[in-house]
Amino acid sequence: MAQQSVTPSLSPVSLRRRLLLQLLLLAACLSVGLYAAVRLGADRASEATFDAVLGAAAGSLAEEVRVAEGGIAVDLPPATFSMLSAMGEERIFYRVDVDGVPVTGYGDLPLPELPPTALAPSFYDARYRDTDVRVAAILRSIRIEGRAAPLLVLLAETRQGQGAIAARLGNRAAVLGLGIFLAAIPFSLYFARSFLSPIDRLAEAVGRRGARDLRPLRHPAPSELQPFVTALNSFIARLRGTLSQTETFLAEAAHHIRTPLTVMRNEAELALRQSGEEETRARLRGLIRAADESARSASQLLDHATVLYRAEQADWAEVDLAKLVRDLVERFRPAAEMRDISVRLEVRGTLPTRSDPVLVEAALRNIIDNAVKYSAPDGLVEVVAEAVSGEGRVTVMDRGRGLAGVVEQGLKRRFRRGANVSDVPGSGLGLTIVEEAAQAMGGRFAIGPREGGGTCAVFSLPLL
Repeated sequence: MAQQSVTPSLSPVSLRRRLLLQLLLLAACLSVGLYAAVRLGADRASEATFDAVLGAAAGSLAEEVRVAEGGIAVDLPPATFSMLSAMGEERIFYRVDVDGVPVTGYGDLPLPELPPTALAPSFYDARYRDTDVRVAAILRSIRIEGRAAPLLVLLAETRQGQGAIAARLGNRAAVLGLGIFLAAIPFSLYFARSFLSPIDRLAEAVGRRGARDLRPLRHPAPSELQPFVTALNSFIARLRGTLSQTETFLAEAAHHIRTPLTVMRNEAELALRQSGEEETRARLRGLIRAADESARSASQLLDHATVLYRAEQADWAEVDLAKLVRDLVERFRPAAEMRDISVRLEVRGTLPTRSDPVLVEAALRNIIDNAVKYSAPDGLVEVVAEAVSGEGRVTVMDRGRGLAGVVEQGLKRRFRRGANVSDVPGSGLGLTIVEEAAQAMGGRFAIGPREGGGTCAVFSLPLL
């Protein structure tokens, strides 16, 4: 069995979400770093404070050691213990050695690994009686029996107070870090939205364009988006070239088809006048009818290609809608009179618009042509051009076959015709041309049944 390769589906990646997560991760790292820095600083600061107090207390104790009758006398100064008690509920241990022999205090209090100097106290951590202590060691000299003897004073204190102070500062740092992280969430949302706003504006500028707006994109964009804008403009240029070639081919094809069809129709009419056989004349009439239908389709294909092409150019000029309607009606009168159809025109003032005269003419020509084509002999087509609510409005009304229940949007689709007009030549492009021309120029087109029978078509353009 042949195996089929399956292309994995690519899930969309949200740049906004990725940027937001990165900003929040940065905020979390900063918060953790702040906590670690404050906690480390708190440990060092509390240790330095405790060492300063402990060293001062040890020095005060060393100053109270003196030689007395019968040995060494040590007075424990109250100031020393009040100094240490201010640091919290701590246990205190001391030891005094003279000539390396303990003379008072806790004789098993651990000695420093290196003997202290006489210049400054030394500090070290030790384990004593199942608890951690901080020890200050001070070396002095004392005269005994006329000689100088070394005096070593050790003062130790438990570290619960130091740990409590460091913990309190660390907790405050943790609360501060959490507050910074929570505050970073709305800021991250704002900065992510602000950072990606040029992409949103660029997408909005492209989305506002019409279906046939193939102009190069000139919207300002950051330098990082310029390669994307350049690639998009290159794609638009290629697409515009392809559509132009297609429309040119369609226009040329319609033109080249229409010319031989005209010649064929003329030859068929000449043969019809010269032929005496009824069967041959019937076939010639069918040939003329097919030639007319093909010529009309070719003309509408040409009109449609013209509308598509000119709609992209958007090079409008000032056009008097009233004058254009008047000229078109006069051009349709001879063809309408041949079928005994009257065309009544009512123009109410001038109607200046900014539009494309070719597109307006193509649209109105198809509307009037439909009204004449689908009207019965001795019918009446009414054309009214007037200004209504800031628009130049052309209304074409007839008493013809009507819409046969087909909805408006269905009639505007390409090659769509009503079921009641199958015996009349047509391509189903006329109303499509009108709709696309109106949209290209910012106008409106509506068609519906006329009260009392027939059809009412309304074509509107904004007035200057």
